[in-house]
Amino acid sequence: MDTCIDRLTNTTNGNLSTSAISYICGQFTDAGYAIDTTYLLFSAYLVFAMQLGFAMLCAGSVRSKNTMNILLTNVLDAAIGSIFYYLFGYAFAFGGPSNGFIGKQFFGLKEIGTIDGFDYSNFLFQWAFAIAAAGITSGSIAERTQFVSYLIYSSFLTGFVYPVVAHWFWAEDGWASPFNTDNLLFGSGAIDFAGSGVVHMVGGLAGLCGAYIEGPRIGRFVVVDGKRRSVVLRGHSATLVVLGTLLLWFGWYGFNPGSFNKIFVSYGTGGTINGQWSGVGRAAVTTTLAGSSAALTTLFGKRFISGHWNVTDVCNGLLGGLAAITSGCSVVDPWAAIICGFVAACVLIGCNILAEKLQYDDPLEAAQLHGGCGIWGLIFTGLFADEKYVIQVYNRKPGTPYGLFMGGGGKLLGAQVIQILVITGWVFVLMGSLFFTLNKIGLLRISEKDEMTGMDLARHGGLAYTYRDDYDTYNNDEVGDRENNGDCV
Repeated sequence: MDTCIDRLTNTTNGNLSTSAISYICGQFTDAGYAIDTTYLLFSAYLVFAMQLGFAMLCAGSVRSKNTMNILLTNVLDAAIGSIFYYLFGYAFAFGGPSNGFIGKQFFGLKEIGTIDGFDYSNFLFQWAFAIAAAGITSGSIAERTQFVSYLIYSSFLTGFVYPVVAHWFWAEDGWASPFNTDNLLFGSGAIDFAGSGVVHMVGGLAGLCGAYIEGPRIGRFVVVDGKRRSVVLRGHSATLVVLGTLLLWFGWYGFNPGSFNKIFVSYGTGGTINGQWSGVGRAAVTTTLAGSSAALTTLFGKRFISGHWNVTDVCNGLLGGLAAITSGCSVVDPWAAIICGFVAACVLIGCNILAEKLQYDDPLEAAQLHGGCGIWGLIFTGLFADEKYVIQVYNRKPGTPYGLFMGGGGKLLGAQVIQILVITGWVFVLMGSLFFTLNKIGLLRISEKDEMTGMDLARHGGLAYTYRDDYDTYNNDEVGDRENNGDCV
């Protein structure tokens, strides 16, 4: 507001009274807050719509006998995340002033709104991110996990594991945050604008821990002629996979551009088109191009490998590109986003080949997609971040570290690598310990009989679909034979 008063005083040459100038600037400031709050709330609604996308993607990617189970877990990810992020998560993530490791204000939203930038709209936006991380994890451990385990890990992930990582890289006093101007890591902090690491790596690596500890689904890898071979257990609905993918793509326009938090910010002295609104538009464009590039690369890459044009593979490739660009969407040019998507698709294909060789089973490729492509996204930002965008978005002075390939040296890339290492260690230690403990006390994996029958009938009282044809016979012996033959039930 002080800047507004100075500008208006100079413009009018003192012809307006001080009270009139203060009133005009006050109205202008109130309008700015209203515009920014409306923009942030709209973005939060878009990000929350991604939960519907996750639900549809997960449902289509599992066999029909487990549809009810996976849909329920997606609903409860949001519900559980709401309570635990309200009680603890938001405080651990953004409760400042605090130390570099963890926040310590705003538990239960107490005193929320007393500090500029921390109000109910900011909580809602950040909550939508927290439940997205939990939704990623549920896909990795689908079709074989006890329901109580979902409740436990979702509470722990949204209430503590994810928020602490968010504090490190997004809070103004986080030890590696680019907003912490008093203690920048390598002079730059780690740039993870919308969460390739904070959201996607955390969710993907948590899922990796769970899926590895409980092992593959029955029938996923079988012994043939003395050799253990991979059997594809296809999801039951490509229609739901495509619907979920497009819903996620739509929601990503809140996820990435919305992470500016504010739109009513000028990068100049006024009267210019160069403001935060232009950065928002650029983030939307880079998001679009990265996802599209990844989809096309996957289309032709999988056609070369398997000989088929596979829509579900293309959907996963698209999502891999979107996960990768999430880190640098605001600080790279559109041409760089195309490179990001191309490499992300290659990373996903490579991770899937490696997972099959290691006999790792992830029904939604969530660890490969969100974990692998999230890691690439952080590295990509360290290579391609443009100096002028870093200065604008993070309010830096000329000379700040930026992308290695753009002439900015290796400091930013070093900070990105540090982020990858600490997130990996944090998630593996905490979530690995949790899943290991659940497995030891018998709360992680369902019984073999229930898994063969299907979780909908065994644990949820009925099927997700009202019809039953000859193929959907749920006799245990028959289902077991089909599972062992690699058929989809």
